[in-house]
Amino acid sequence: MSEITVLIIDDSALVRQVLSSIINDTAGMKVIATAQDPVFALKKLETIKPDVITLDIEMPRMDGLTFLKKLMTEDPYPVVMCSTLTQKSSASSIKALRLGAVEIVGKPTSNLKKELGAQSKLIIAAIRVAAKAKVRNLSIRPKKTLTILNGQRKQTADVILPKLSKVNSQPSNKLVAIGASTGGTIALEYVISSLKKDSPGVVVVQHMPAAFTAAFSSRLNSVAQVYVKEAEDGDMVEMGKVLIAPGGKHMMIDNRAGKLYVLIKEGPLVSRHRPSVDVLFRSVAQSAAKQTLGIIMTGMGDDGANGMKEMFDYGAFTVAQDEESCVIFGMPAVAIERGGVKKISPLSSIPKMINAFNRPVDFKEYL
Repeated sequence: MSEITVLIIDDSALVRQVLSSIINDTAGMKVIATAQDPVFALKKLETIKPDVITLDIEMPRMDGLTFLKKLMTEDPYPVVMCSTLTQKSSASSIKALRLGAVEIVGKPTSNLKKELGAQSKLIIAAIRVAAKAKVRNLSIRPKKTLTILNGQRKQTADVILPKLSKVNSQPSNKLVAIGASTGGTIALEYVISSLKKDSPGVVVVQHMPAAFTAAFSSRLNSVAQVYVKEAEDGDMVEMGKVLIAPGGKHMMIDNRAGKLYVLIKEGPLVSRHRPSVDVLFRSVAQSAAKQTLGIIMTGMGDDGANGMKEMFDYGAFTVAQDEESCVIFGMPAVAIERGGVKKISPLSSIPKMINAFNRPVDFKEYL
């Protein structure tokens, strides 16, 4: 891949300086311009075409969210939000994702030079993800995703839930299990806002920090016919209900005499994430696979690929979002490669598939 070029937009000269140093000191990246506010940035964009833009939220003359909306409507670019508001205001962060930001990186409120430097791995990882994003897919009706990026050694689902040789996967009700990452907040809003009140119970892992999942769930609930909430330990999976895994914790499915409940559990990162799609999918494989529609959607990395193969092996109907409709065709591609996917589907078909899953006659067309 050629060198990734970056435009930095931030009203703080110190932030522009520190971000420039972080990016320019990274092989394969360089800052081609900086701007102290979006008005200056728009002028610069008349003559330059960066691969990625980093953007603050609070700025003079035009705030970052107004600029982001204008940019994604008129001349889309991959954008990484870098703002203190992403730490203290989840609503602003969710709005940024819905408007088309690819990633969110929190900016510290004190010891800026030291703390921004400490976050350099997160910043660089976010820019790399953004550089691979399909900008044309950042503006489908719902919006974007948050990936928890870090450089720690990758753990498997074994650290949370051991793999069993024998499982009880026959619940009394149908289940839809979804995993998503980069690009997922938009894609999930598209899917969930299209579900009917009698759709099967849905459980979702979207890679998202703890501060944002409650606001994300609330946003989805406001646009959906089904009931959407951030999952709590012991919540029952029921028809017409969507449970979103809380950020910073793992979510699993527990089969209790045929009825399905969620378990929320602390634990280490799995496949570099918490919540992890692999953890959810393995628990589904062990407790509900034969009645499950498993879906892996847009996202960077391989979280969920192993768990999807386990669901597939135990009898789940497994679906991967197709490359054309993904923002990042990472997680679905790996799941396909590992042999755990029965059907590849465009995003536009996924809500119809879920709505039909409770009705064998209607679902026959997808078999």
